[in-house]
Amino acid sequence: MKLRRRHFFSRTGQALTVALVLAASILGLPGPAVADTVYGTQGMAYSGVSNPPTSDKPQSKLWWNDGSWWADMWKSGTGWSIYRLDRASKTWVDTGVVNDTRASTLADTMWDGSHLYIASHVVTITGDGTPKPSLSNSPAKLYRYSYAGGKYTLDSGFPTTITNNSSESMTIDKDTTGRVWATWTQVGGNSTSGYTNTVYMNAAANSGASWGTPFVLPVSNPNPAPDDISAVVAFGNGQIGVMWSDHKANTVWWATHKDSDAANASWKLQPALRGNGQSDDHLNLKTLQADTTGRVFAAVKTSLNDISSDKTLPQEILLVFKPGTGAFTQSTIAKTGDCVSRPQIILDTQNNLVRAFHTAPPTSVSGCAYSGVAGSIYEKTASMDNPVFGSGRGTPIMQAASSSNINDVTTSKQSVNNATGLVVMASDNVAKRYWFSDRPLGSTPPPAGQAPVASFTANPTSGAAPLNVTFTDTSTNTPTSWAWDFGDGGTSTAQNPVHSYAAAGTYTAKLTATNSAGSSSASTTITVGTAPPPATGGITVVNSSTANSGTAVTTASLPVPAGTAAGDVLVASITTDLNPNLTAPAGWTTMVNAKSINSTSTSGARAFAYYKVVGAGDPATYNWALSTAAKWGGGITAYRGVNNTTPLDSSVVTAADTSYSATSITVGSITTATNGAMLIGGVACDCSAPVVTPPSGWTERWEAAAGQIAEQADKPQPTAGASGTATWTLSAARAVAAWRAALKPAA
Repeated sequence: MKLRRRHFFSRTGQALTVALVLAASILGLPGPAVADTVYGTQGMAYSGVSNPPTSDKPQSKLWWNDGSWWADMWKSGTGWSIYRLDRASKTWVDTGVVNDTRASTLADTMWDGSHLYIASHVVTITGDGTPKPSLSNSPAKLYRYSYAGGKYTLDSGFPTTITNNSSESMTIDKDTTGRVWATWTQVGGNSTSGYTNTVYMNAAANSGASWGTPFVLPVSNPNPAPDDISAVVAFGNGQIGVMWSDHKANTVWWATHKDSDAANASWKLQPALRGNGQSDDHLNLKTLQADTTGRVFAAVKTSLNDISSDKTLPQEILLVFKPGTGAFTQSTIAKTGDCVSRPQIILDTQNNLVRAFHTAPPTSVSGCAYSGVAGSIYEKTASMDNPVFGSGRGTPIMQAASSSNINDVTTSKQSVNNATGLVVMASDNVAKRYWFSDRPLGSTPPPAGQAPVASFTANPTSGAAPLNVTFTDTSTNTPTSWAWDFGDGGTSTAQNPVHSYAAAGTYTAKLTATNSAGSSSASTTITVGTAPPPATGGITVVNSSTANSGTAVTTASLPVPAGTAAGDVLVASITTDLNPNLTAPAGWTTMVNAKSINSTSTSGARAFAYYKVVGAGDPATYNWALSTAAKWGGGITAYRGVNNTTPLDSSVVTAADTSYSATSITVGSITTATNGAMLIGGVACDCSAPVVTPPSGWTERWEAAAGQIAEQADKPQPTAGASGTATWTLSAARAVAAWRAALKPAA
């Protein structure tokens, strides 16, 4: 059932309306209104193409060049052609440049500043329940175009062949050496011998002219379920990253590679997201070209809606990879109750925002039979520096009056700003129509010699402490620098900062915007009240972060989870190789100190766990000092609604199995004293590959990769009393230690 949900509505045409009516009548859901409010612009009609022309999820169909938006679009009777958006008339204009005429293909596009690349592949849609092998003699082709005088011209020697096999999806990017990379997943086998799915790569020197032989991504077990897909992105100071979903391992994987290394060697593997129901075959990667830190942003969809009726679980998650720490942070884009699917993101440098787009039922429908129902396209935004998204589906940007079938939103690999504006596209595969949304993102450049006129928005402007406020610069005449005074002693020079007010009071937030012609200021009032005590059982999870080092170091650095505020309680655990001692940062309280897993100077590992109440001036990263250099893995989960005076509601219980033959480990019962406590616990493993599954009913928040494995999970306990034992299971025999305790809710 899960797999039918993923693909059914994007590929069954007229059955959609019938299915929605039946689902509404069965589930008691409200049906679409007679005429929904129209958002966005209906584009041209299409016919004769096998798949929705704006699919698939990791791919980009749009690019910005020479003052215009362009798209690779299907022209009925002709094939895939390059179109330019005439913004004045809101129409897409055919340039007459045709690339692939095969109706069975989809493509990923990339503009690198001098050339346009279009990777067109034959599509084979597969599923875990009904696998379909990739087709041979079905070449994926790379088209490369030069641009001059408003025209695209196919370069000599192109198209080139990436692979001769079909795939569900394919994406491309270009590294700092000029190599063009491609990734896809390839299904093999048959119903008798069984099916396999494999993550494949290829790389072409000379900007896509000379492809090598396709190769299997050289990491441990690159064999996800038949329905899984992969995506590639260039990032940082000369690196390539590949992400793929893996239903079998309940993991979204991430592998990285230095541009200077051989294409099929020296790949580093780690999980980006891990846990029961955390993986689905929806992912989209973007990187900020001008970001010297090399951050990678990924929107992924979970399968939690398939295993739980809890409507508050994350349905779409934003993962942010920071090469400096080698770790991912995560935040929720939307929840299972929002009925969203097929996320895409684009990075807005004008406003320092991550813009997330997804499909959900139209605005007249509050529920859904299940996620993946086509309908309308919505947008949600969050700060790139502190990506905390608001509740709900977001703002509708594409919606028809009477055909609730818009789906498969697509964007550009490029970042956007006030010069480009924002264009996103989708398709109604029932009415066979393109849709798009086009709007500005900020002011146009001012006449020379004009100083900025400062202005900004603050959201929210009132609330209980601790209050996180997002400030968005709306100044005109293009300031080049920003000076913020938040009124509580805090300052910032970011264009769009996020500030946390820790104490109750009335504050005047002031922005001074400056350019070469002068400056001006604007201010607003922020009112912060006393936080009311949370209800019994009100402990919630804010976010988690992980990090690791696969080489011996003397400092273990863990980033603060996104969205953390003063008064939250952080729970951290670290596993070290061999036998170092750790010195914790100021303010951290030790729960587990150097729990031995047969630790010596030549073998074994040690487990550590800590908690801390977050203060108003806490750093963005916490550093533990190791007494001797060692590999390590660790992470932090932030909890809200915890008693700040006495965070623990129980004693700490530990267990260890040093036999190296354990496939599970059981930790004894603890007794909570307060209703609404949060059970917490984790595993430390003398191993460098993830193997841990949490106890039944527990939610795994993170599992570190490489170094030494650490894992953390939790489970609410509504009623005080004995919790019973908790058993973690392992996918392979290991030597392990485990610990558990409970957090006390605020009174």
